[in-house]
Amino acid sequence: MQKLYKEYLSELKTMKLFYGIQESEMTAMLGCIGAYLKEYKKNQYIITLEENVEAVGILLSGKVDMIKEDLWGNKTLLVSMQKGELFGESFSCGIVKNATVSFVADTASKILFLPFSRILRTCNMSCKFHHRLIENMVTVIAEKNVVLMDKVDILSKKTLREKIATYLLQEASKQQSLYFDIPLGRVQLAEYLCADRSALTRELNVMKTEGYIDFDKNTFRLLKKFE
Repeated sequence: MQKLYKEYLSELKTMKLFYGIQESEMTAMLGCIGAYLKEYKKNQYIITLEENVEAVGILLSGKVDMIKEDLWGNKTLLVSMQKGELFGESFSCGIVKNATVSFVADTASKILFLPFSRILRTCNMSCKFHHRLIENMVTVIAEKNVVLMDKVDILSKKTLREKIATYLLQEASKQQSLYFDIPLGRVQLAEYLCADRSALTRELNVMKTEGYIDFDKNTFRLLKKFE
């Protein structure tokens, strides 16, 4: 853990989960909670379907995908998480701890795990910091629910064009710009939209030809209102 403290404490204090907790306070708190660090290779499973989830994961570096797999092995990308984001809280915090989705490292990743049962139990060593951590976690979970609502909004659209338009409008709103980068490549975007990759590519090109959007790889520009 000492290596973790030296390398990541300054970054941890900037994350929403640790808002209001000083770097010096965090050392005692993480030790009290029993936090531990694990590294994963690209495409390695972090949490598998039906696995019992006891800890909340915080992405220190890399990228993690939440995916849903059916009986035939078909995958649907639900959420793609970046550095600083939380995952696994819906299961570790719930009564039923068996995961109904899988979490996979999209790139080489380092993850800090916080045993949830120990987050809830305060102690004399870091009691006030514990309370702050719990408050922050409630806020982060609420924000993640909004992200999942965005996904529901996309999937509720009937046509692929409507799904693409909704996704791009969401990203533009988040970044407060009509010119923005999306975090997903074409394969991931097709999975996220529950669409065929070839169909996605064709529709993007048609929307570009019609003057609605312009793009270069993952950089997009919205040119006019979608109809």
